[in-house]
Amino acid sequence: MLAGKHILLIIGGGIAAFKSLDLIRRLAERGATVTPVLTRAGEEFVTPLSVSALAGQKLYRDLFDLGDEAEMGHIQLSRVADLVVVAPATADLMAKMAGGLANDLASTLLLATDTPVMIVPAMNVRMWEHAATQRNLATLRADGIAVVGPNEGGMACGEFGPGRMSEPLEIVAAIEVHLADGPLKGRRILVTSGPTHEPIDPVRYIANRSSGAQGTAIGRALASLGGEVVFITGPADVAPPDGVQVIKVQTALQMHDAVNAALPVDAGVFAAAVADWRVTSASDRKLKKSKDGLPTLEFAENPDILKTVSQMKEGRPKLVIGFAAETNDVVENATAKRLRKGCDWIVANDVSPATGIMGGSENSVILISDDGIESWPRMGKDQVAHQLAARIAKALA
Repeated sequence: MLAGKHILLIIGGGIAAFKSLDLIRRLAERGATVTPVLTRAGEEFVTPLSVSALAGQKLYRDLFDLGDEAEMGHIQLSRVADLVVVAPATADLMAKMAGGLANDLASTLLLATDTPVMIVPAMNVRMWEHAATQRNLATLRADGIAVVGPNEGGMACGEFGPGRMSEPLEIVAAIEVHLADGPLKGRRILVTSGPTHEPIDPVRYIANRSSGAQGTAIGRALASLGGEVVFITGPADVAPPDGVQVIKVQTALQMHDAVNAALPVDAGVFAAAVADWRVTSASDRKLKKSKDGLPTLEFAENPDILKTVSQMKEGRPKLVIGFAAETNDVVENATAKRLRKGCDWIVANDVSPATGIMGGSENSVILISDDGIESWPRMGKDQVAHQLAARIAKALA
């Protein structure tokens, strides 16, 4: 899939730079040519010799290198690739990109390029969550730069949380999707998936039976058509698709915030089974049985994510698709929901226990839009996803 493709790989300074060595090897295995650019900070973690040897290509390091400028000036170097990948993309590099700085070879290439750019952030969790980094991230996304990760996990500094660089094979999958030709190439699509968990106390929560299988299938199908997919998922049973930007959440409030942060998008597919209510004041310790009887739980209504996006005054996606999981009067309830929410399409299905659809491998849906009501035959969830993705591609064409 990457045979004949040319990747300009900029390696930033961070402990995660060691993963870039494996990334070069994985890309080469798939037939890609990798031209490496190593920052001065990156040299603190990987050696120029190891990078150049794995890539089998000349390594570029300095902006003011007379030999390099004579052979291939930095302007030409920035434009000969099919994709520029920054891995790891440190907080410093992201800030330079967002601010338009160009004080070394890497930042100059990124400012001068007319080639698509993909960044793979990696940094301490506090740096990642800092308001300045999040502002820079929003700016870069608005500029059309693709973002892969970061993952959540343990870090070299001993802390735990988001900021861990995506694994090489995850990055390769994202590159393959980004360079794939398809009707959704250049389109950014948001997909929500899975259930949400609304805590009662540290060990109990309110949830539903959604597995996330249909949402994952939709994300995978959209990516296969070349779409840049932002996949926001609750704690699902099914793993998220490869080659997409994955954002993991637990609660409806977290999903609401993640959706807002991911905008703008060309289309939004809201397949998640978001809890309608949450406990107003979740206990910080496990609730115990007592002689006073059952505890009283007070509930508050969660934000209506689908309605909020559907009724946006500015920046509304061209296409907003909701899902309606019903146990009775499917068409009537789903039609009313579409009108109430203001979305363009509703994908409705019967999830009553007898159908085996919720948590199962098959689905039978009804697509409701301005064009009318269309019933699809029962089929595998992957088939449903591909059929829906094809419809989305046609609507966005």
